[in-house]
Amino acid sequence: MLPKSDWAHLIPHANGMCLLDAVLAWDADTLHASSESHLRRGNPLRGPHGLHAVHLAEYGAQAMAVHGALLARARGVETARPGMLVSLRDVRLQIEHVPTHGRLDVHAQCLYADDAGAQYGFRVEHGGRLLASGRAAVIHPQEASP
Repeated sequence: MLPKSDWAHLIPHANGMCLLDAVLAWDADTLHASSESHLRRGNPLRGPHGLHAVHLAEYGAQAMAVHGALLARARGVETARPGMLVSLRDVRLQIEHVPTHGRLDVHAQCLYADDAGAQYGFRVEHGGRLLASGRAAVIHPQEASP
């Protein structure tokens, strides 16, 4: 297990917008993280009825960012290239609002990655029950040449 203090500085999400709490397992292709941020009143995505299920795509996207950052660090790269979320596909929401108890398990699986970007599948579960799933694509903008 990797606590947030081990990897939070590797991604651009800060303070309350860093939604994941710990990385439970990861390898070259997958990441399994946990979160209880949906329970926190200070969660910036939380509305008057709690956290809407559509926001679980952000949890999946953050799992992608953490996975990419951990892979970069494993290759000896101090800072992963910034990425821009450009699409969500096949997003399926099984509930309207996220349960107000227990932890979320957030899974990301790299389907394809190269220097230009990556595509991942993600799923978010609560107590073994699937809440949301889909695919997301990220591009790495090219650095401007001087």
